[in-house]
Amino acid sequence: MIPRYSRPEMSRIWSDQNRFATWLKVEIAATEALAERGIVPQEALAAIKERARFDVARIDAIEKEVQHDVIAFVSNVAESVGPEGRWLHYGLTSSDVVDTALAMLMGEACGLILDDVATLLAVLRDRAHEFKHAPMIGRTHGVHAEPMTFGLKLAL
Repeated sequence: MIPRYSRPEMSRIWSDQNRFATWLKVEIAATEALAERGIVPQEALAAIKERARFDVARIDAIEKEVQHDVIAFVSNVAESVGPEGRWLHYGLTSSDVVDTALAMLMGEACGLILDDVATLLAVLRDRAHEFKHAPMIGRTHGVHAEPMTFGLKLAL
């Protein structure tokens, strides 16, 4: 997003830092579900939850080498976890992580917008009442409408 056209909170939502933080939430949630089913060892889950970190600059550097954003992310997080990091992203596809995180980010962004809806509706209601008797030019098909002239014959 172009910063000058975005509110600070919306920019924060769509920042790389928050995107990767959301990816990490998805990865940990999936790992928790797999640990509950006995697929991922509980010790690995504990290590991932305790030590999983990422660094945006390091992810960018890895991505330049591997040409894949999710591989770069998972590799960087696994570096911070150690040997148990091999269980991170277990059984997942890149789309599982990216699409789920995108839905979460969109929900956060929409929530920010919806917070302003009540204020917007109140302003629109007040302005509509303020100008309810103001003359208005009729419009049709996106242009000013022409007045009807009943009984006039136009010479062609």
